[in-house]
Amino acid sequence: DRARMPRFPEPTALKHEIEKLLVAAVAQLGDLDGPAPRVEVERARDAQHGDYASNLAMQLAKPLRRKPRDIADDIVANLPDTDLLAGVEIAGPGFINFRLSPAAFHAEIARVVDAGENYGCSEAGGGERVLVEFVSANPTGPLHVGHGRHAAYGACVANLLSATGYRVHREYYVNDAGRQMDILALSLWLRMHELAGLELPFPAGGYRGAYLVDIAREAQADALAAGLLAPLENWGKDAPADAPEGDSDKHLDALILELKTRLGADGFAAVLKIGLDAILGDIRDDLAEFGVEYDEWYSERGLVDSGAVERALARVKESGHTYVQDDATWFRATAFDDEKDRVVVRDNGSTTYFASDIAYHLDKRGRGFERLIDILGADHHGYVARVRAGMQATGEPPESLEVDLVQFVILYRGDEKVQMSTRSGEFITLRELREEVGDDAARLFFVSRSNEQHLDFDLELAKSRTNENPVYYIQYAHARICSVLREMEARSVDWNEGRAKASLERLTEAHEQKLMQALVRYPEMVEQAARQRAPQHIVHYLRELANDLHAYYNAHRFIVDDEALRDSRVLLILATRQVLRNGLGLLGVSAPASM
Repeated sequence: DRARMPRFPEPTALKHEIEKLLVAAVAQLGDLDGPAPRVEVERARDAQHGDYASNLAMQLAKPLRRKPRDIADDIVANLPDTDLLAGVEIAGPGFINFRLSPAAFHAEIARVVDAGENYGCSEAGGGERVLVEFVSANPTGPLHVGHGRHAAYGACVANLLSATGYRVHREYYVNDAGRQMDILALSLWLRMHELAGLELPFPAGGYRGAYLVDIAREAQADALAAGLLAPLENWGKDAPADAPEGDSDKHLDALILELKTRLGADGFAAVLKIGLDAILGDIRDDLAEFGVEYDEWYSERGLVDSGAVERALARVKESGHTYVQDDATWFRATAFDDEKDRVVVRDNGSTTYFASDIAYHLDKRGRGFERLIDILGADHHGYVARVRAGMQATGEPPESLEVDLVQFVILYRGDEKVQMSTRSGEFITLRELREEVGDDAARLFFVSRSNEQHLDFDLELAKSRTNENPVYYIQYAHARICSVLREMEARSVDWNEGRAKASLERLTEAHEQKLMQALVRYPEMVEQAARQRAPQHIVHYLRELANDLHAYYNAHRFIVDDEALRDSRVLLILATRQVLRNGLGLLGVSAPASM
């Protein structure tokens, strides 16, 4: 009965090989009274107890109705013969501790070099189709520092999932429809008037950034020639008073309506296209320079124009979970554990952002994606329940949606906090940060802490060439290995890979043992980081690996007269270089050959 057989992940690391041995041993124990537990081993907490440990015997106590210690004895007795283990011990109430053999470490070091850039990759995801949507900032201005953290985190999560056997689609949702785009068009139109000498009052709710003036300057002449900037008498005379004397939103909406009426649909669309194309082009370039690429830039306007929103609303209504109140259509989200019901169609007949959200996620599922990962800002904590409610009402599994929230970034120069924005609406852009500290430092610093924690970003530390700077420290380890290889080439020192693999038993120094123990952990770290959506695990692992390499480099010579020892040491640092390079690649950080 397959359902009652112990389960274990696809073997991708040494720990999974041990899990396979346990599965074979458990099969000899007899029938289980109940479901089989997951067969899994973990890193031993204390290295004196071995390399790995399992509490499987205690998990089997109830299904087998026996004492854990007795079960552990039988498991150990039934383990297949293997060169993988140097010893197996039972501790405490029934923990099973495993100690890897030197041959296991040696085989894994050779495997690192043979696998190259594929070392650490696995099929753990089983080919599941995953859509990762991240950044998706409104195209109303340039990306700021906070968007940079979203970009780095989302790209790393996508890389980790790809490396562990998921089929990943990277997507940016372009909010190019709705009120914020109307405000953009109005703001740009007014700025172009200013540059043409036709200055009109600027509303309090308009977009005030200097970037809009730059766009207006580029487009003003063409807009004037197209007749989009002709003098308009009595502009805004019928609009409600602007804030603070009146209602800023009503004033803004009245101006937008007036502009649409005066320019006509085509003229208004032309102004909007100027602003949208310029800002979205800047966002694309900024992210590409940051090493963040997408498979698709998905247009909200396209979603609306295709009728997807109307179709989604029809499905919601068919579910029987809508009602009309005050001329608006409401979705009864409270029936699906949301905190309150949500408007999907306003009293003026326009659909809400929430209606588009439902349609977009239904579209994702309709495109065949089994898991939907949305990476959003921390202020979207209420988003999960409402979208899952909409999915559930339309017959889609709500658990297919996963939302990972990214907390805020605070910039420091040493101990001094950096002002992130001004009253004029200016803020520190991602491009400005990248230009100051470099793409590598920005990428690594952004993912050095959990996405659920606020990030203090020290600009001076990110630029420093010291051991305290993690990106410098890790990259320097890679560069140091490359310098050894250059020295060998300069001295015409012979190196034989076959002889190196046959001589790995010569690696007996404490620094060598520690480095090998660190290297074989890498596939496990990749799986863990992917499973937990936690690229910071890779950062911490690489820093520890770099520390082990630096300690080894400082304590021993690699280019020695003893050929077997020299070859084996070079193979070890080649394996280290490969793992450093692979890990940095997952983070989107370069691995320089010299520094």
